[in-house]
Amino acid sequence: MKNFKLSALGFFTAFITISVLTNSLLADNITNSTAIKSESRYESLSKYKRVLDIVEDVYVDDLKLDEIITKSLEGLLTNLDAHSAYLDEKSFQDFKTQTEGEFGGLGITIGMKDAAVTIIAPIEGTPADRAGLQSGDVILKIDNRSTIGMTIDEAVSLMRGAPNTAVKIAIVRKGENKPLSFDIVRDMIKVESVYTKMIEDEKILYVRVTNFDKNVAEQTEEALKKHKDINGVILDVRNNPGGLLDQAVKLTDIFVDSGTIVSQKGRNAADDKIYKAKKSVSTKAPMVVLVNGGSASASEIVSGALQDLKRAVIVGENTFGKGSVQQIIPLNESQTEAVKLTVARYYLPSGRTIQATGVKPDVLVHAAAVPSNENEFSIKESDLKKHLESELTKIDGNAKNSANNTKKQEAVISQSDLLKDLQLKSAVDIIKVLNITAKK
Repeated sequence: MKNFKLSALGFFTAFITISVLTNSLLADNITNSTAIKSESRYESLSKYKRVLDIVEDVYVDDLKLDEIITKSLEGLLTNLDAHSAYLDEKSFQDFKTQTEGEFGGLGITIGMKDAAVTIIAPIEGTPADRAGLQSGDVILKIDNRSTIGMTIDEAVSLMRGAPNTAVKIAIVRKGENKPLSFDIVRDMIKVESVYTKMIEDEKILYVRVTNFDKNVAEQTEEALKKHKDINGVILDVRNNPGGLLDQAVKLTDIFVDSGTIVSQKGRNAADDKIYKAKKSVSTKAPMVVLVNGGSASASEIVSGALQDLKRAVIVGENTFGKGSVQQIIPLNESQTEAVKLTVARYYLPSGRTIQATGVKPDVLVHAAAVPSNENEFSIKESDLKKHLESELTKIDGNAKNSANNTKKQEAVISQSDLLKDLQLKSAVDIIKVLNITAKK
């Protein structure tokens, strides 16, 4: 028994000794790991400094150190992904001006796709839109300057300028055999982010959102309050390049009363956020959302969330596929320079990502006019010699009454306008079907 106690004591002493040694070794390993990490960082920074010194001393042009640093920052951020960027004083000011909804330029939103400067969407009613630039056009040259190797900010800087000044844009378009050239006169871009119309004879409210500035949710809710007695809502976010995340969340919240709208996940837990519906819905009317390849970012959050939450039918074409979150981080207290950095990715309520995949519509409809089967050889009742003219007079009389309607024409989408837009016509027909099935 005594030997056992001594053995146990010896074992306990050995265990303590081993534990101390182990902890000592772990501490040494942690210290060594930290030292190795610090040494590695020091070597990397030393290499960076050597490159700066070489460029400063040997490069063919005499560049000042601050110029070299700026160029290296631009290169660093550009090589991270297509949306991160270094914003110098001018670029940062331009960015802040654009978020206020008014700036001088052409009126297009661009992005990098397959390393090429690509038009995400022209802003409706702007010089670029009137000139005929389209979503998916690849910009080859701006005022005869090649865009190869050009950053988004450089391209934007070249296209912006004083109103009434001209810029020449050369683009490549799918389906065209050769590049197309456009001479466009700049204008002050005043973005009307939301406007509404009624579909003629249908009691369906059409809501067009051109971009997500700070007024989108408020203006949409105001329109719904003015049109309470409606049979449906068509939300059109075609060629909408996105904008403010909070507006996308608030707009979606107008139409859903519960559930997750969107979540974002980043490298650090601090960047993870979940945005949920907070308020009661403004309307329960059947809903269709129109999308296409120019619908990006915030547009994809809205359409994807309404799709996942079974609140709306998505009609049109696959969206752009921008599902990343950028944060603007000022570099100084005076906020003259900043870094635009991708910090997270968006995820829809179902958990699926938008990035590079976009939102797939429930009903695929390509942009086109409504096909017509009529031809000059067709014969109708009104062409017969003994047709019932009195009934035709009644119809004509109703048509005249309709023509004298006191509603402003610009506030109504006519039935003839619908025939020019197959996607919109499909949306109207789907809402009709939803209303019929709801009554059964």
